[in-house]
Amino acid sequence: MRVKRGFKARRRRNKVLDRAKGARGSNSRCYSVAVEKNDRALAYAYRDRKVKKREFRKLWTIRINAAARQCGTTYSRLMGAINKSAFECDRKILADLAVHDINGFKAIVSKVLPA
Repeated sequence: MRVKRGFKARRRRNKVLDRAKGARGSNSRCYSVAVEKNDRALAYAYRDRKVKKREFRKLWTIRINAAARQCGTTYSRLMGAINKSAFECDRKILADLAVHDINGFKAIVSKVLPA
């Protein structure tokens, strides 16, 4: 008996075309082109999830460094002192304090750095 695969194949193709919505031209209408665009998009998404982590860590470093320089030290000296002390705080929290609560940040700096 011959099987035409109409329903299953159409459902598979429509899934790909749904994911390609928003692309320009035949990238969202032509199945064979949409498959390539989907593959590329998934590859970029995988790669950029890693890049996002890098970018945020860079941003946190810049913010901590700017606030540390206002307190009369540098990022390097501050992070060295934090790592030597028993103070547990990651860069994300420090950067948030540097932006939103500069007095709290200054208190941390004065606590971990010998005056």
